[in-house]
Amino acid sequence: MAVYTEVSDEELDAFMATYDLGQVLSLKGIAEGVENTNYLLHAEKGYFILTLYEKRVREDELPFFVGLMEHLSAHGLTCPQPVRNRAGQALGQLSGRPAALVTFLEGMSIRRPEARHCGMVGQALAGLHQAGSDYPMQRQNNLSVEGWAQLVERAHQRADEVMPGLADEMSAEIAFLRAHWPKNLPSGIIHADLFPDNVFFLSGQLSGLIDFYFACTDSLAYDLAICINAWCFEGDTSFNVTKGMAMLEGYQKVRPLTPAEIEAFPILARGAAFRFMLTRLVDWQNMQVGALVKPKNPMEYYKKLRFHRQAQSVRDYGLHS
Repeated sequence: MAVYTEVSDEELDAFMATYDLGQVLSLKGIAEGVENTNYLLHAEKGYFILTLYEKRVREDELPFFVGLMEHLSAHGLTCPQPVRNRAGQALGQLSGRPAALVTFLEGMSIRRPEARHCGMVGQALAGLHQAGSDYPMQRQNNLSVEGWAQLVERAHQRADEVMPGLADEMSAEIAFLRAHWPKNLPSGIIHADLFPDNVFFLSGQLSGLIDFYFACTDSLAYDLAICINAWCFEGDTSFNVTKGMAMLEGYQKVRPLTPAEIEAFPILARGAAFRFMLTRLVDWQNMQVGALVKPKNPMEYYKKLRFHRQAQSVRDYGLHS
C-alpha cells in the first residue's frame, strides 16, 4: 500500500482549514503508486486526491508539475486539477511533507489491456504532446542515458544476485546506449510514466490521465516507446504486435512521427526497457524491511529488453506505413 507517511486527524484538520471544501468525511489510503503517499479524501464538496510528496520528488520541482496539470487541462486534456486554497496556493505542508490536493477523476485503470485500449492510449499520448507543446517551463529528464549510467553503478555490485552475469550485461548495455542514443529528435513535454495504472477508462472510453510526477522535457517518441513497453507485452513478456500496431496508429492519427523518429524507434524502445529494468533493480536491492510497497520484478523488463535488441525496424512493432 503506497502510504509512507501517516496523517493524524489534528494535522489533517489544520491543513484542510485553509481550503473551502467543507468538513472532511473520510480519508482512505490508496494502494496504487510507489513514489508518493496518496489518500482518497472525501469532503463535503466532493472527492479529491491528497498527495504527500516523498523524498524522491524534489520540492523545488513541484511548481512544474502543478503548472503542467493546469496547462494541459486548459488545452483540452483530461487530467487532475490542483485545488488552490483560500490564499491561491496549490502547495502546502502536511505531516512534514509538501502536500497538494487535486481533483478526483472518474474511471478505472485496465489490468488486461486490449488492442482498442492501446489505440486510445496512443491518441491520448499524442494529444498530451500537442497540449504541452507551448508549456513555458522545462524539466530535465534525470532518468535518461546519464541517469541510467548512475543506476548501473549503484546496482552493479549486487546485480548478479538477481541473475548471474547481469552486472556485465548492464555495463555492455549502457555503453551501447551511450554510443547509439539518438539526438535532435522532436522534443517537448513527456509523461514518462504512462503505465496502465495511470490511465483511466469509463464506459469503454479513455476518461483521463493521472500521475504527472515523472513528466519532463525529452524526445516525444521516447514517451511513445515507454508506452509500447508498458502496454503491448503480454504476461509472459511476449510482444503483442496487434497492440503495438494499434498504439502506433492511434498516436499517428493525432501526431505523425517523423522519418527520424521512425528510424530511431527500436533504440528508443530498448532504452525505455533498460530504464525501467534499472529503477526496478535498484528498488529491489534497497527494499526496506517491513515496507508496505513491494518492489516490482526487474526481470520483467530484462525480458522486454531482449526483444528490443532483436528488433530491426518499427515494422517489428506493428507499423507498416
